[in-house]
Amino acid sequence: MITFSEKQLKTPKMMRPVYLVTAGQSKFDRAQPDKRTEELCVDALTQAAELIEMTPAELKSHIHTCYYGHFADHFGDQLLGEAVIHDRLGLDPLGNIGIKTGGATGGSTLWEAAKAVASGYSDCVLAMGWERMDEVPTDEGNFLISCAADKDWESPLGHIYTGYYAVMAQKYWQVFGKQEDSFRKTLAEISVKHHGYARFNPYAQAPMKITVDDVLNSPVVAHPLLALDACVMSVGAACAIICDEATAMELSKNSKHKPLRIWVTAASHTLRPADRRDMEIPLLPNEKADQYKDLGKRFPGGDRYPGFTGFLAARMAAYYAYNMTGVKDPTEDFDVIELHDAFTISDVQTYEDVGIRPYGEGRDYVESGDCYHTNPKTGKPGKLPSNLSGGLIGCMHAVGATGIMQVFEIATHLWDRWGEIHGDEKRWKEFNREKPSDWTNLQVEGANRAMAISHAGVGSHVTATILMDPDNLIKEDA
Repeated sequence: MITFSEKQLKTPKMMRPVYLVTAGQSKFDRAQPDKRTEELCVDALTQAAELIEMTPAELKSHIHTCYYGHFADHFGDQLLGEAVIHDRLGLDPLGNIGIKTGGATGGSTLWEAAKAVASGYSDCVLAMGWERMDEVPTDEGNFLISCAADKDWESPLGHIYTGYYAVMAQKYWQVFGKQEDSFRKTLAEISVKHHGYARFNPYAQAPMKITVDDVLNSPVVAHPLLALDACVMSVGAACAIICDEATAMELSKNSKHKPLRIWVTAASHTLRPADRRDMEIPLLPNEKADQYKDLGKRFPGGDRYPGFTGFLAARMAAYYAYNMTGVKDPTEDFDVIELHDAFTISDVQTYEDVGIRPYGEGRDYVESGDCYHTNPKTGKPGKLPSNLSGGLIGCMHAVGATGIMQVFEIATHLWDRWGEIHGDEKRWKEFNREKPSDWTNLQVEGANRAMAISHAGVGSHVTATILMDPDNLIKEDA
């Protein structure tokens, strides 16, 4: 059984406050043959500068160190791609380092960047992530991604990540979904929601106006997961500028928005999903000591944790993040979130791991309407809207950029700029995309606090990034 010492469960502490000043991203698509990778990174950095009324050259003059995330050298046929991007951005001879943690690469890049500022090593840093997934066929790309799996304990399950998640989906459906057809429909509703929100996002790769039946009738990839249950493969880049307080105030003096406090925590569970050691469920602040004592009785087969149905790394990342920031209940303390919906089933699993719903009850977050911008049952704002970008299913999964894209998206809500940025006619035309006639502003009104979960593999690495308006902190000394 896994056990933890008090030292291992210690709440992380930063030496000084850290701020997200601005962020940017490129267009995302399955293929962008007209753009080199470095050009996509330039696009992201240029937008970050424009959002704070600066030129890229002015912004670069403040950067001290750089943190670059991209998952697979194989895709771009380029080892040390970070060195190439760093050079093309004109940032030599500043120190830089590359980060790779699979699907969580974007979040891990932010983690390293935030720590550099918190420690005092740098006052202003660039976190940049990208992926080039259009230079290999889709089947080869899926194989390359699957090479990040544990060759002894995961690869025999299918050699593509859909195969790994399919086994978890089967187990979750059997135990917590009680093999009900209605649960399979709930998964489909997630796909409909995320592809639907992508329609209002000019950056998004996979906007679709679809129905539950469309999802259920899409091709089987690995039972019970269907083609429309899965995230997209993408090309694109995203970046963030992270600073100490003095630099943040200097950079934002002409900006329409103020800097946001940022915290990033991380955890791992590498890997072995079919052979995970049992343990007591680590409790989050909104859970009670005896909450799960009858879990196996209520859901036969659900008494072994984390087993095949949960992501321990997500739970631990949330555990550290909530304790750092004073979050007691994510459904009360956050206004909007972005979760790592690599598959519809991983979305549901994460609801439970981060305490949005108790273990076994994740489907209620969708069925209640709480996860929507506008609750379809009540017509009122959703209690905690999720993945308004379209997520990985509707917007993108350019792996190294994904976690940073998620933070860009939640930041636009806290800055009250979602509608301005996503509704800009010039951006739609620049990306050669048609703005829908029913375009809807998905701005979450009055949003002050948000979280993004960046996730790798079958939960091998997970980061939790929390943003807060500095005037609406929960814990003043955080």
